[in-house]
Amino acid sequence: MSLKLKCRLERPSGTKGQNGFRLDVDLSLPERGITAVLGPSGCGKTTLLRCVAGLEPQTTGHVLIGDKTWQDDHVFLQPHQRRAGYVFQDGALFPHLDVQGNLAYGMKRSSGRSGSLQEISSLLGLTPLLDRDVSGLSGGERQRVALGRALLTGPELLLLDEPLAALDRESRRAIYPYFERIAAETALPFIYVTHAQDEAARLADHLVLMENGRALHSGPLPELLTSPAPGLARGEEAGCVVFARIVGVDDEYHLARLEFPGGTLLVADPGLPDGRKIRVRIHARDVSLALGPAAGSSILNILSARILELIPDGPSRVLVRLLVGRTIMLAAVTQRSAAALELKPDLELFAQVKSVALL
Repeated sequence: MSLKLKCRLERPSGTKGQNGFRLDVDLSLPERGITAVLGPSGCGKTTLLRCVAGLEPQTTGHVLIGDKTWQDDHVFLQPHQRRAGYVFQDGALFPHLDVQGNLAYGMKRSSGRSGSLQEISSLLGLTPLLDRDVSGLSGGERQRVALGRALLTGPELLLLDEPLAALDRESRRAIYPYFERIAAETALPFIYVTHAQDEAARLADHLVLMENGRALHSGPLPELLTSPAPGLARGEEAGCVVFARIVGVDDEYHLARLEFPGGTLLVADPGLPDGRKIRVRIHARDVSLALGPAAGSSILNILSARILELIPDGPSRVLVRLLVGRTIMLAAVTQRSAAALELKPDLELFAQVKSVALL
């Protein structure tokens, strides 16, 4: 199933001083996994979700979900006719219903196979909460209930509008695995709106960058994070995401060995079993370069690399795009160091990774 979205919407300036807005988006998205739509407030992320859900009837263009047409020049399915599960920022739970009642409401709207309430509750860790009043739930619990209710409608597509924006960092980290589990076990495509780059790095397989109502870039997450054109490969947050697998643990020093398409990395043992897939983030500021293998260094992760290009990043710094096996990484060095090492494309050297963050 492929997702093709071509949405145009124009809102004129209002009589009370509201600014006009124009959405003009043309996208082809993956048939499964999590697509994160990233961009600043007011760029049109939520409006895009509303257009896909059929909540903006003045939208023109087309919305194709697999072989089904939700909208084109001749068809406009109403929101209740579109098999889209929508999760809002605040969860939008029904306060007069308990957790089970909110979940059961999703089943009333189901137009396809949704799984049983018991299956979805177990998948999202909600079984102990079924009799709870929703007013007593934490923010993370409320969002899991909202996600479960959306799943029980039997959707072909999940739309999530900054579902974790109101949660603190620890609450967000606690809920990430549930999104990943749903994406893996249901094979549903997600369109996940966020303004947080770290959230996209943790969850997304595919990334869409929006600005001023337009989708400027769309592609696999690792590619866009390290490409100079989108602008994410700049500044202190520049870095890469590496998809790896745990292949062993050094019990004496409590280090896990991760295998990725470029070599191996040693990280603090996260307590996960061998074979578990994991993603890690390596910031450019935590990668230094050397022309020869280091001797007597405390750095454990030293990888053979080849320079792809050098990207100026301010008056004193340069970002170096590196090919490590089949993985692209970034290193941040000073202009002075780049000149001293005579860095240039195709130069082979060593990337010294000082810190690896488990996501």
